[in-house]
Amino acid sequence: MSTQGLEVIDHTVQLTHEWINDLAERLDWADKRQVLMLLRSTLTALRDLLSVNEAAQMSAQLPLLIRGLFYENWAPASRAERTAAAFVARVSERLEMDAEYRGEEDITEVFHLLSVRISEGEVADIRQSLPADIRRLWPG
Repeated sequence: MSTQGLEVIDHTVQLTHEWINDLAERLDWADKRQVLMLLRSTLTALRDLLSVNEAAQMSAQLPLLIRGLFYENWAPASRAERTAAAFVARVSERLEMDAEYRGEEDITEVFHLLSVRISEGEVADIRQSLPADIRRLWPG
């Protein structure tokens, strides 16, 4: 029982920490802020490649706090360039100064995390909607 009676908030904080800790372990990174930055950057870059319906379906499986990051500053009418190079560049914008960041390798780890944290069917739908050039970053 939550001391504040807000179990939904306590639960999403716990789940968010689980996701961040899982990703930090996969990356072998010590700085959890940078782990969160990578997760956030990858999710928002991915979001901008998805249809509105696919983004909504995916976000429904994210913890509430991560879902908020997913939708932050979203302009559904804008479309991202649909190449792997553009995707990696967009994710990398906020992480270039991080000594631990390894580009595509780390983005692939975020996709691995999503593959185990959201349903297999949703992962298949998302991967199918991505251009082949970007899909190669997300192992099947």
